[in-house]
Amino acid sequence: MNTKAEPAPPKTPRVAVVSGAASGIGSATTALLQARGWRIAGLDLAASSADLSLQADVSERAAVEAAIALAEAELGPIRLLVTCAGHYEMTPFMEIGAAQLDRMMRVHVGGLFNCCRAVVPRMRSRGSGQIVAISSELGIAGGDGDAHYAAAKGAVIALVRSLAVEVVGAGIQVNSVAPGPCDTPLLGPDSPWRDPSYLRTLPLGRLVTPQEVAQSVLFLVESGSFFVGDVISPNAGAAI
Repeated sequence: MNTKAEPAPPKTPRVAVVSGAASGIGSATTALLQARGWRIAGLDLAASSADLSLQADVSERAAVEAAIALAEAELGPIRLLVTCAGHYEMTPFMEIGAAQLDRMMRVHVGGLFNCCRAVVPRMRSRGSGQIVAISSELGIAGGDGDAHYAAAKGAVIALVRSLAVEVVGAGIQVNSVAPGPCDTPLLGPDSPWRDPSYLRTLPLGRLVTPQEVAQSVLFLVESGSFFVGDVISPNAGAAI
């Protein structure tokens, strides 16, 4: 009689796509998920430390679709999408040009839209999936000199909430993390968000770190199964 134990079948790898994976919150999220055993396809204009680094402009729908198709072909079925790609600038309202407004909307809202359009049909066909979009506390509360950025991030929240209702019946969970001012390269050394006088107004007395935002993403992914279209906002007490 053969008593040798049969080898366990190989586990299907957990695959995630992270946009904006090359720096800041996207890089921290990539590293944390990798440490938890996820295989990551990183979408960014720059190369990233993801398992599969794909250089693509999230505002270009065809480029995003091609990148997502390649990610599935190389790594396997996508179970998670985290959209971190974005950019930030402070400009007084009357000085915001049409090109600035268009770029802000194309990258933040268009980027989320394009990534979701690419992954939702795949997730729907398998009956499960998770999407976490990085928004901003400014999309909730607004800010002086941040009208176009706040408008784009507010639209991200609205898109998340609407999509969440539409796809929850297909087993897809959609939520958002809206951090306050975060210690990333998007905030230059002379940014008013880094000014000691501002930091003293925060209960924590400091900016949120990318790693703390990544922990918030991980909470939604691993523990937040009861969240649907919700927004959590790690912001060091900037908005209470």
